[in-house]
Amino acid sequence: MIDHVGIPVSDYARAKLFYQAALAPLGYSLIMEVQQDENDAPAAGFGADGKPDFWIGAEGGLNKAVHVAFVAKDRAAVDAFHRAALKSGGKDNGAPGLRPHYHPNYYAAFVLDPDGHNIEAVCHRPE
Repeated sequence: MIDHVGIPVSDYARAKLFYQAALAPLGYSLIMEVQQDENDAPAAGFGADGKPDFWIGAEGGLNKAVHVAFVAKDRAAVDAFHRAALKSGGKDNGAPGLRPHYHPNYYAAFVLDPDGHNIEAVCHRPE
């Protein structure tokens, strides 16, 4: 249903490094960067299989945080996401673990990115 989503960030270089590290365990990488002209803010598109579907842009931060959840192929990827995100400047917002109040197999981890956005990795599969 959703083709892509983008969020503004206050420090483009810092956010780009954070997302490159945090999303790598989920199979996401930096696919492309765009900037229409010197007056336009740069944007970085992350994705898998050559298609960027998560974007960050240097328009400046928001005054309220957003929440984005990325699918993880298994629980080990959720764990690796959490470690990589913390190592690259994220703040813990919920350690890896089951969240049975959502459903019995909802295994997720939450981190706050450098702008305070709540970024989640989730696996819905039983293990």
